[in-house]
Amino acid sequence: MTDQGNEGLDRRSFMIASVATVGAAGLMATTASAQTSSSDATASAQGTIYTGDVIDGKRVITSLDIADLEPGKTHRLYFKGVQMPTGQTWYVSVMVAKGAAPGKRLGLMGGVHGDEMNPIHMIQTVMNQLDPAAMSGSVMAVFDVSRPAVEGMARRWPNSGRGIDLIDINRLFPGREDGPDAPLRHAGLVFNRLLRPNLDYGLDFHTAATGMDATAFHLARMDIPEVRAMAELYPIEQIFDNKAEPGLLSNALIDAGIPALTPEIGLPRIFDHDMIALFVEGTMNVIKHHGILPGPMGRTGKDSNVFIADGLFPVIATHGGFIELLVKLNQAVEIGQKVAIQRNTFGEVVAEYAAARSGRVGARRTDATAEPGTPIIFLLFDSASAIGGDVVVE
Repeated sequence: MTDQGNEGLDRRSFMIASVATVGAAGLMATTASAQTSSSDATASAQGTIYTGDVIDGKRVITSLDIADLEPGKTHRLYFKGVQMPTGQTWYVSVMVAKGAAPGKRLGLMGGVHGDEMNPIHMIQTVMNQLDPAAMSGSVMAVFDVSRPAVEGMARRWPNSGRGIDLIDINRLFPGREDGPDAPLRHAGLVFNRLLRPNLDYGLDFHTAATGMDATAFHLARMDIPEVRAMAELYPIEQIFDNKAEPGLLSNALIDAGIPALTPEIGLPRIFDHDMIALFVEGTMNVIKHHGILPGPMGRTGKDSNVFIADGLFPVIATHGGFIELLVKLNQAVEIGQKVAIQRNTFGEVVAEYAAARSGRVGARRTDATAEPGTPIIFLLFDSASAIGGDVVVE
């Protein structure tokens, strides 16, 4: 699906819960997980491998073991990912702040979707605040996991293996180094040779999809104590307690024994500095929580009165036309409340949309137009207290 409305609908479980569909990429991810090659399984034992190349003063690696890096320093590297059709290579930018003393290892990932700029700036800000000489353990930043998508400011990887496929790499993890297409191979290389061997905990940062806006929220599996502890350290508005679908990087990390979650930093394609600041504060809390840095905690979810939801209900366009939204992000909505009006090119009202159940607005469309099937608003709710309507959550 290539239109922006369906990109919103495809946004991980938060964006597809209503339609009960699983895309082909998700199916491939399941297959990939079952068919991981023996070379993938042993990649973590390789240690750090340098190619001998240097790009802009940064050494190039094909495998990383943080234990090999000098302690008390910040290291900037390029990880050599999958090849392009020209035979050149997609490089991934990696930064490691390695403490002077041993300790926990935290990973900060961004750029899994190329239209998500807030995570990159957020991770840069956190890394610039770290003093490795005062740290115990390490923080590894990977800024541009899906490099070709970042280059095009696009959600998906433009793969040319069978014509031009637009592939969401965040449905492919843990990937396969011997997979049938470049994104699947790249996911395998990054996961096996960079992330899995070097992390005790992981934070994979995202934003809403192009054409949508969202609150400051997490997608997090709150039934996992280590995940819940990290999620609640952010002074944000909402947490969606949901496993979502297979192939997400956070799920692949959890399956590998690495507690992880997916923080979501508002709008795509821009730098929202107010929103970024919330996640910098929360990420520094996580770093301190794991004893990587000393110091007092900042604000947490208790201070922001974070709303924890386990269900989602979408409002879907039934007509084509121009949308006027009547509700704001994080607004409490009651069952039957009118949330949007849609008009045709003559200005005539063609549809009015009401909430089928109560909840809070978690995301809403930013584009002024919508066609049938386009999600307009997503309502999050706590199933223990919300009333009205039937919902499918997967």
